[in-house]
Amino acid sequence: MVYTLSGIRFPSTPSVCVSSSPSGFNGDRRSSGGVSFLLTNKAPLSRKIFAGKSSYDSDTSSLSVAASERVLVPGGYSDVPTSSTDQVETSEAVADSQMVHDSNDLTMEAEEEIEVKEKQDSVSSSVVGDGDASEEEKSAPLQDVAVIEKEEVRKRTIPPPGSGQKIYEIDSLLLGFREHLDYRFGQYRRMREAIDKYEGGLEAFSRGYEKFGFTRSADGITYREWAPGAKWAALIGDFNNWNPNADVMTRNEFGVWEIFLPNNADGSPAIPHGSRVKIRMDTPSGLKDSIPAWIKFSIQAPGEIPYDGIYYDPPDEMKYVFKHPKPKRPNSLRIYETHVGMSSTEPVINTYANFRDEVLPRIKKLGYNAVQIMAIQEHSYYASFGYHVTNFFAPSSRFGTPDDLKSLIDKAHELGLLVLMDIVHSHASNNVLDGLNMFDGTDGHYFHSGSRGYHWMWDSRLFNYGSWEVMRYLLSNARWWLEEYRFDGFRFDGVTSMMYTHHGLQVAFTGNYNEYFGFATDVDAVIYLMLVNDLIHGLFPEAITIGEDVSGMPTFCIPVEDGGVGFDYRLHMAIADKWIEILKKRDEDWRMGDIIHTLTNRRWLEKCVSYAESHDQALVGDKTIAFWLMDKDMYDFMALDRPSTPVIDRGIALHKMIRLITMGLGGEGYLNFMGNEFGHPEWIDFPREGNGFSYDKCRRRFDLGDADYLRYQGLQEFDQAMQHVEEDYSFMTSEHQYISRKDEGDRIIVFEKGNLVFVFNFHWNNSYTDYRIGCLKPGKYKIVLNSDDALFGGYSRIDPSAEYFTFEGWYDDRPCSFLVYAPSRTAIVYALVEDEQLPVKGLDKS
Repeated sequence: MVYTLSGIRFPSTPSVCVSSSPSGFNGDRRSSGGVSFLLTNKAPLSRKIFAGKSSYDSDTSSLSVAASERVLVPGGYSDVPTSSTDQVETSEAVADSQMVHDSNDLTMEAEEEIEVKEKQDSVSSSVVGDGDASEEEKSAPLQDVAVIEKEEVRKRTIPPPGSGQKIYEIDSLLLGFREHLDYRFGQYRRMREAIDKYEGGLEAFSRGYEKFGFTRSADGITYREWAPGAKWAALIGDFNNWNPNADVMTRNEFGVWEIFLPNNADGSPAIPHGSRVKIRMDTPSGLKDSIPAWIKFSIQAPGEIPYDGIYYDPPDEMKYVFKHPKPKRPNSLRIYETHVGMSSTEPVINTYANFRDEVLPRIKKLGYNAVQIMAIQEHSYYASFGYHVTNFFAPSSRFGTPDDLKSLIDKAHELGLLVLMDIVHSHASNNVLDGLNMFDGTDGHYFHSGSRGYHWMWDSRLFNYGSWEVMRYLLSNARWWLEEYRFDGFRFDGVTSMMYTHHGLQVAFTGNYNEYFGFATDVDAVIYLMLVNDLIHGLFPEAITIGEDVSGMPTFCIPVEDGGVGFDYRLHMAIADKWIEILKKRDEDWRMGDIIHTLTNRRWLEKCVSYAESHDQALVGDKTIAFWLMDKDMYDFMALDRPSTPVIDRGIALHKMIRLITMGLGGEGYLNFMGNEFGHPEWIDFPREGNGFSYDKCRRRFDLGDADYLRYQGLQEFDQAMQHVEEDYSFMTSEHQYISRKDEGDRIIVFEKGNLVFVFNFHWNNSYTDYRIGCLKPGKYKIVLNSDDALFGGYSRIDPSAEYFTFEGWYDDRPCSFLVYAPSRTAIVYALVEDEQLPVKGLDKS
């Protein structure tokens, strides 16, 4: 398949590139140079580009709205918070004009909105091929769902800050740290008040992409860039033959550079869609060309290292039109963690289109209700897994175009899948030529200067969350992905690094509250996280935020209005680490109490997403759970037509048990990295010099899980059954949970979730007949999941049609009990048959 845009050709092959930039810089701006977009299999190169030390040696002070009410703004400090605007105006005037502009925008379609909503269902049904749709409906112009949503979002108001005091009711231990927490909440309130007063509120403040970068009106294109360190700036690109003298920009008092390019005489835009663009600046570090900070698309030319910014503004008839409404937020999240590029069974970089057509249906069939996508934000170094972001507003060009990504998300919504984005606001690539580092030639532009602005382990730059314009940039970035691409939420990466000045490095968090609330806490970063959660939940009530925090900071998942940080979920990262620790031990040394403690050790009223393993455990240098369990035997003994080995038998049995007990007790959500559902046999190794730039280990062998002649299929079938049991019984979010047995001698764990009773026998050799287990409710129970089923690679030691009747009398602190057969290394889930509850029987206590 070939996608053709205006002057641009995108074959659906692994990565998107353009021809090299013209070497000359002479010519008129109206002469547009030719450009071609090719897709190649060229291996990405490791890109480390450094600049000389800036003359700005001191660290940029944090934003403070305290007694002096002084705020760091572009160009220096101000006694009142000031916004950088398109003209030199007072902040009040800017806010007023912005609000008037918004009001006018909202009334443009106000009269038609009811009619649009009434037509939406019939329009959508005609798009998906409803056989009963009338000819008139089928021929009706398609109304973009995103347009309707955008107008609805802009009518919403973000609730004002609350009192911030409920956290002390939830956790009385926090009273000992009230001075710190009240200071934190006070700073947050002052920031909200400042944004409300001088920017027209968070809603207006978070639309920075409508003011900065490239914006097009009926008369032409305006380009603005915040670069206070630059002494001179010009817009260059294909559209003016890269002539730095053709379009020189002007600077306002806040360090915002601007230029307006009127339409051509024939009414066409001055910059054609698909043109390469950069900003050339005279900076304290010398003359440099940079990709615009707010660029919406960027690509790498064949044979070149730096990326080029692309002016991406296709004509209306070529823009993707969203057809399907977003799914409702589920009570329990079942997340399938993915990476588009490595989602092919072939050793290539996969595309958004192939992922949409081949991987999304697989995720739906497995029973997951959310797909989490990594590496969306553009990153020049493929092997960074998407975590060294260079262009924050641009979807990765390796996988296709922005419209391809929109098509992927729309398809997921059609399938009823939420789409979560793995967003990186914790740090940025240190690349100088195509990233934000040294953008205006200074060390402290978007980042802290000096050592505070450098992450020594990640080799990346750290944002200054106290800067007014950095907050505008990051808040706008979060909103951009939700509004423009209709993502359903985020997994925020590296939040621990953000919240502490030591970034969690070489720190063993013990749970002592002094570790969370003190001088090591980066209050500016925590306030930013509170603001971004306010923004997301205020404008997109159905959106989900998940924070990757290994420290276990109290209040992390408490609403902001109550004094918390505001995330919906924390990633329960300790579980995966615990499983690796346990797998290094002999079976005899496994402790049931240790497993239970790790799975259930989480804060009251703070929801968690649990996982046995994620992408982190699959990387080179680590091992997946399957590899820890079965190692090299996976290469030779996974075929059903040859005998198994004790290693394989043990590995298959424990792989199922580990996943189920993690899902059962670990949290209110569950995550699986693609391929781990069937025990993917190999690690992830991105193309690099050390492996000959091979893609062989940078893919997912879904064919193994689908092969009916391999034991991988049994593991995949079990994962699917596990997801569907959760769908039917909602055990992860059940308010009723009781662990009635953790027997170190028998190696038995028994617990209740809702109307389900889970029985795990971790013993490597012993099976137990007539094993008595306690339960809460009397009646008849049936098996709804059995890891020993032959379909799941088990030995069918239990009759699936057997019925289990309860006996009265207390056992394991439960009012009822029943007898089961618990084979070695099995996990069995029993469900109460509610519509056939019978009188309880007496159990002979002799």
